[in-house]
Amino acid sequence: EVLRQELSRRSWRRETVGIATATDPYQPIEGKYRLTRRCLEAFVDWRSPVSLVTKGTMAVRDADVMAELEQRAGCTVCFSVTTLDDELWRRLEPGTPPPKKRLAAMGRLVAAGVNAGVALAPVIPGLTDIADNMETVARAAADHGARFLWGSTLYLKPSTKEHFLEFLGREHPGLAASYGKLYPGAYASRLVQNGIQAHVGKLRAAYGLAERRSRRPDPQPRQLELALR
Repeated sequence: EVLRQELSRRSWRRETVGIATATDPYQPIEGKYRLTRRCLEAFVDWRSPVSLVTKGTMAVRDADVMAELEQRAGCTVCFSVTTLDDELWRRLEPGTPPPKKRLAAMGRLVAAGVNAGVALAPVIPGLTDIADNMETVARAAADHGARFLWGSTLYLKPSTKEHFLEFLGREHPGLAASYGKLYPGAYASRLVQNGIQAHVGKLRAAYGLAERRSRRPDPQPRQLELALR
């Protein structure tokens, strides 16, 4: 109800709402509480465009609502896939659905009429930025019907950075030492970011994938008025 009130207040601007900027909207508990689905239904009612990022295959449950939202305002669903290497996936993303199942889920959303694609993100310098790894993800995205491909470099904000560096020190001690230079702050150096973005652009071109788009919705139908004098 709070969301519907906020959408009512802001509906005249029709801003794209980003879902999952802090945490995944399709964690296991969503199966019980259905909060994400209820939010999507509110966005449908108010013709508010949405861009959602997830690793969760549960997203296919909401294919009907997403498809309706795509028609009314715009619904972009980005499946985060960093690698198809099973061993690397288990170490980097424990507890998440296997990447191949995420790709299958994405394909089902595309078939349902949703603007779904792959986020090659986060690209982790020294681990998933290897050319063969990135190309394998791009090729699989195209094979599963992705509408787009985009990528971004790992972002390490305070507390997250310490946790990740502890992981590197335990699993990849040689790499951990170099992250002081790679990450002077929360973001990788501009040189690293530019190199990754350039490579993602080449992969898009090689596999015929578009950039992520967030279209503005069609204007809501309005009854014409007849002035009487």
